[in-house]
Amino acid sequence: MAELRLKNVEKVYKGGFHALKNINLEINDREFVVFVGPSGCGKSTLLRMIAGLEEITGGEIIIDGKVVNDIDPKDRDVAMVFQNYALYPHMSVYDNMAFSLNIKKEDKKVIEEKVGNAAEILGLTSMLKRKPGQLSGGQRQRVALGRAIVRNPKVFLMDEPLSNLDAKLRLHMRTEISKLHNSLDSTTIYVTHDQTEAMTMGDKIVVLNGGVIQQIGSPDDVYDWPANLFVAEFIGSPSINIIERGVVDGQVDFFGQKVGQDVIRDYNKKKVLVGLRPENIRIVDGSDFVVSLVENLGSEKYVHLERNISGKTFSIDGDERKNIIVKVHNSLNFKRGQEVGIEVSNTEILNFFDPDNGETLNEIK
Repeated sequence: MAELRLKNVEKVYKGGFHALKNINLEINDREFVVFVGPSGCGKSTLLRMIAGLEEITGGEIIIDGKVVNDIDPKDRDVAMVFQNYALYPHMSVYDNMAFSLNIKKEDKKVIEEKVGNAAEILGLTSMLKRKPGQLSGGQRQRVALGRAIVRNPKVFLMDEPLSNLDAKLRLHMRTEISKLHNSLDSTTIYVTHDQTEAMTMGDKIVVLNGGVIQQIGSPDDVYDWPANLFVAEFIGSPSINIIERGVVDGQVDFFGQKVGQDVIRDYNKKKVLVGLRPENIRIVDGSDFVVSLVENLGSEKYVHLERNISGKTFSIDGDERKNIIVKVHNSLNFKRGQEVGIEVSNTEILNFFDPDNGETLNEIK
């Protein structure tokens, strides 16, 4: 397959809109990399620039050691799978999958072999004579994947390919695409706004916001050790809990429990933002909080807590985002209005952020 490098890549549109800023990234051979971020962050634009469908303003795109900035899309040896499938409705499944090979005037027997192999991998053998209109959304997406596979490209590019599918089918296709990647030993770049897709599919996650890379890392590292508040709050569902606390001798007071790390000693007698994942908080006996909502998700529950002051329910410091969400096993029962206390269940994974710039104070893994 291929290695891919982006060096100081920029995209500025007419009118001065800076869509991508100083993008530097290395993607290894056979790696599955996910670009993730909110709508408008630049992830699809970056993918289209790699494919050659969008001109770059500055920097270099390098595939297997060769700068491809001025090389046409058809000559970059990449294959792109689009959100809307982009199938020809008047053509059969076979003809859609064979289209690029016919354009290249490949030998008929070679085309039959490549399409047959791809169809077998994707479970499409019995559907080769059908038209796209006769297929389900998941089947059409597999045809789009098959059309990319037959080209045997150096890099697969996938632009939110599952966003048009329902939740159950999306889960199934996530698994299928991951298996496909492993079986083909391909280099794959996958774009999504869905952080669950990013966490479950990627070897490496690239988090973007405002045209800037916020963090690059494995799913575990990005989740456990986010580089800043944006990454911390974007990755993870439900979102991380953020509270403001004063530092005394390298520790903060978490509702009666002293917790801390060496990284915050320089902030003595100053305030920091503390990030705690919902599964890293335990509900205990006490009256610091009141249960405001319980979401039952089957195997687990999300318990929403608000600060309890003088018998009244308030948000911490009046900031709604600082309400606490705790993830608990579904066997535990809590009722709205119930008074409780909380404590940190794992003091090894504590995230601290600078309150002024939102950058992490932890060492990035």
